[in-house]
Amino acid sequence: MTDPNKPLETNRRKFIVGSTAAATTFFIGRPKAQAGDAEIILKLATVAPKDTPWDKALRRVSQRLKNGTDGRVRIKAYKGGAVGDEISTFSRVRKGDKKLRMWAGTTAAAASLIPELAALELPYLFPSLKASDNILDNHVRGDIDTLLKRAGLKLLSFNENGLRSIGTNFGPIKSTADLKGKKMRSQPGDVPLNTWRALGATPVPIPVTEAMTALQTGVVDGFANTPLFTFAAGWYQTLTDFTLTEHVYQAAFVVIHLDTWNLLGTDVQELLMGDPTADAKYGRKKVRALNPALIDNFGAAGINLHKSTADEKRSFKKATASTHKKFTSKYGSSLYKAITKHL
Repeated sequence: MTDPNKPLETNRRKFIVGSTAAATTFFIGRPKAQAGDAEIILKLATVAPKDTPWDKALRRVSQRLKNGTDGRVRIKAYKGGAVGDEISTFSRVRKGDKKLRMWAGTTAAAASLIPELAALELPYLFPSLKASDNILDNHVRGDIDTLLKRAGLKLLSFNENGLRSIGTNFGPIKSTADLKGKKMRSQPGDVPLNTWRALGATPVPIPVTEAMTALQTGVVDGFANTPLFTFAAGWYQTLTDFTLTEHVYQAAFVVIHLDTWNLLGTDVQELLMGDPTADAKYGRKKVRALNPALIDNFGAAGINLHKSTADEKRSFKKATASTHKKFTSKYGSSLYKAITKHL
């Protein structure tokens, strides 16, 4: 195995990371790049649209890496699903696709290939954002990193999509009866599908990149997502109502293919990793700061906004409690217990 701290011969060669051969040191410390030095481009896929908080958080990491290596190591981000939906791009990075070595996306998409991660998206799992932050940053980061490493990936930092609620073209959701017979766009996977069923709806699994067409053509009657993504992706244009059920907290993260990570020098690894807790706080702060204005935007867009009452949320929580048992029965309870013991 190549020693990740031993320099490889890189003069007069240009590397695009995506092959198993990559420079392990990048002459960090020189005042500027020298002719013939290796160039590393880490290609990253995300469905996050341009100029969203996610985009800004990724640019922050990219700039840190670029500055710290005098431009010799850079991240090239393909945004807004430009190279595919979340699940297909996650699969490509996991398999070691030569053209794609990093990924930023939701735990739901990652759980399509690493089912244990879906524990994070069980309905009404976290009682507050403060609780989710504490558990992710201080209690289960190691567990999640281990699951990702088994799949050939390295966890860099957390971010979030946020609290998912329900957008519809037929009225507000005040009880499960309001969803009876309704076809709702769902992310693939047992947890989101079972959650919709528990809420009384008929789930239709559709990739993010195809959801807008399905909403516009009436293939589905609505969806669950955050206010931020609802506006950033333009899905709000298909709605008459948005109900703040806030029934799922959706975390997200940035990962890199493990072989690529191991070929990077420790100095570059440190720049890429940065301070994971600080990066997570930065990303979350940017997302959450927009939420009040986004809530106001529903009215401005002519969309009726219903804020679920405490009684309504208790009813939804009770209705979806079965999804927790179904998940642990099928996939085990290790991560689930690691989360719930700190709630």
